[in-house]
Amino acid sequence: MTTIQCRDIKFERIEAVIFDKDGTLEDSEDFLRLLGHKRSRIIDARVPGTGDPLLMAFGLMDNTLDPTGLLAVGSRGETEIAAAAYIAETGRGWLDSLEIARAAFDEADEFFKKNATPSPLFVGCLEAIVNLSQAGLKLGILSAASTERVQAFAQHYQLDTYLQLQMGVDSGPSKPDPALFLQACQSLGVEPGVTLMVGDSPADFQMAKRAGAAGCIGISWRPASSDRLAGADVAIASLDEILIQS
Repeated sequence: MTTIQCRDIKFERIEAVIFDKDGTLEDSEDFLRLLGHKRSRIIDARVPGTGDPLLMAFGLMDNTLDPTGLLAVGSRGETEIAAAAYIAETGRGWLDSLEIARAAFDEADEFFKKNATPSPLFVGCLEAIVNLSQAGLKLGILSAASTERVQAFAQHYQLDTYLQLQMGVDSGPSKPDPALFLQACQSLGVEPGVTLMVGDSPADFQMAKRAGAAGCIGISWRPASSDRLAGADVAIASLDEILIQS
């Protein structure tokens, strides 16, 4: 077991650390913004007049991504349902609305698979992960993105060696449902009470605390409003602030 210190907070008897991906390890803001615009344009071409309302629903205002908005913290399934709801408001049936949303999301995914380069890793992330791994901690990623995206990210940046868990949301509950954190801990073979959560949104912290996590570390690589990291036990500006105590 390891003692972790962040600023003036100590977390003792820690066995595992679980990271969010988007906004925590991966600087994915530009990608998510482009993805939201692509999805809304495809749907608007099929159902005119839905483009701007969809952008607002996704959390995109004046081309700025809300870090606590649907696109940033919601799963694909949740975002599809939100899009389908706006389509249904035009008078289409619910099943038809769902099919339009799913087809648009699939088309956008295919576009970015062919044309997008991976979002960059935040500076210092690899070093922090290596240090925690060498200290004997079990490490994992738990993201609202799909498991496929989580695995592609880990493989691209060669994090596989250090991660015992690469978990996304493909169906079922999403953050802040504590079932996700409990499942992640079970997969790592640890109890929630010896596991830290590192994330960048209230959904991460609510999920972990409801599951009985040892603590929550909030990270914001850019200046952020105080409510963005609400619920975290400590807020940091980079992962090198996570210190291992001997």
